Amino acid sequence: MNVNADGIQTGSPWVDAIDVHHHIIPEFYVSELRRMGATAVLGGVDRPAWSVTDSLEMMDRQGIRAAVVNLWPGVPPTDRASAVAFARRLNEHLAEFVAAGDGRFGAFAVLPFPYIDDCVAELAFAIDVLGLDGIGMLTNYGGLYVGDRLVEPVLAEAAVRRTPVFIHPGVPPSTGQPTFGLPLPLYEFPFETVRLAAQLLYNGTLARFPDLPLILPHGGGGVSYYADRLTCGPVINAELAARLPDDPIAALRGLYFDVAMCGGQAAASLRSFVDADHILVGSDHPFMPESFSAANGHGVAQRCAFSAAEWATVNRGNAERLFPRLRRKER
Repeated sequence: MNVNADGIQTGSPWVDAIDVHHHIIPEFYVSELRRMGATAVLGGVDRPAWSVTDSLEMMDRQGIRAAVVNLWPGVPPTDRASAVAFARRLNEHLAEFVAAGDGRFGAFAVLPFPYIDDCVAELAFAIDVLGLDGIGMLTNYGGLYVGDRLVEPVLAEAAVRRTPVFIHPGVPPSTGQPTFGLPLPLYEFPFETVRLAAQLLYNGTLARFPDLPLILPHGGGGVSYYADRLTCGPVINAELAARLPDDPIAALRGLYFDVAMCGGQAAASLRSFVDADHILVGSDHPFMPESFSAANGHGVAQRCAFSAAEWATVNRGNAERLFPRLRRKER
């Protein structure tokens, strides 16, 4: 392993890659979250320093041509009018950010959950008017999970356009759970993604929207490991048979997975579960330091053993298919 003076592993496995899990943290956004008393939605995560220069320099060092950015955790809990106004402000900022990025960036729009009608309207505006590239969601909004039937109008609107939906884990709604003095993202975020996958499967969401690109970060947070167990509902309770698709494993394999934070054994599990055409590059920058995401990439390379053609698919082919703006233009 080659390491430079800053402790960053060099010789990145990514080549001309598109990073679909890339956070931006504008100062005005942080100030607004603080003003709204919403810092708890970060679940105890330290806020790293961020600048667009920092993102671009990391991307250049790591072989990342472009990134689809998101504003996590989006719009915090607030009243309807404030949520709608804040979502619009954030999406207009994202559109300006993309326009100034000289082809290096796309963006996932923010929606004003839990106000479903307003989410549908903002989705249409963000995609059709602002030209953003996808929608960013949390796994749940105060206990309302993305796979709930109440959220289906939003998914249906995205499905009409085949708009990619990036679903980042959020703080679970349970109260009184022991935390052991640990930040929730350390272990609850992977569980949140598995919770959502179970709901999507048994609520029929995956069956009703088979062509809607749903992206689960962090290698799916354990979905590949638990997939067989998730199909055992009818064994545990026979009434669940009516809620399960004919081929539940195929339904789960239709999801997309980025590789952020899964360069260890999780990468081997993901590789054995899903084809390369549903795996995407993800750095989790800047919440994960560059040294970590670089080593994570090497872990993916070591454990997944992609062929040259599969590497090209993972690096950029899958993302170019989902995000046409980021296709490399012929010179």
